Amino acid sequence: MKLSTKMVDTINKQINEEFYSAYLYLSMASYLESQKYKGAAKWMEVQYQEEIGHAMKFYAYVNGRGEHVVLKEIKEPQKEWKSLLDVFDGAYKHEQYITKLINGIADLAMEEKDHATLALLQWFINEQVEEEANTSEIADKLKLIGNTKNGLYMIDRELGQRGMTTPTSEGE
Repeated sequence: MKLSTKMVDTINKQINEEFYSAYLYLSMASYLESQKYKGAAKWMEVQYQEEIGHAMKFYAYVNGRGEHVVLKEIKEPQKEWKSLLDVFDGAYKHEQYITKLINGIADLAMEEKDHATLALLQWFINEQVEEEANTSEIADKLKLIGNTKNGLYMIDRELGQRGMTTPTSEGE
């Protein structure tokens, strides 16, 4: 079954959103680096790589279904934040936005009885649960420690431990 024009357009829009997400996280990483939060910057760099992987998963799916990916301009991301907490609050809100978009694509797939796309989206739905939980947990920890130098030092060190996981052939 061929993808509908509406589905192709919607996934193409999502590809742009995933690349924007990567761009946003790279901007966050640069800001954090400038604020001497090297561990948090590394965490965001890993997040950047994950978002590129998400975009490419959608890209491969559209091309694999014999359709054409149309890349659009990526809007400029925010450059400055008030604090480390502000960065992670922003990341959490952004992940909530992406979840809403993914759920919208899933709704469209159900409406169109597009089971193949729905199967692809199940991976993204599960991934978004994880993305929201991770950013929310970090924001909650930052709220607990406030602006204590020792607390900020410890959480920055903890965030720097995050490593990049290489996706499997199934994109997990």
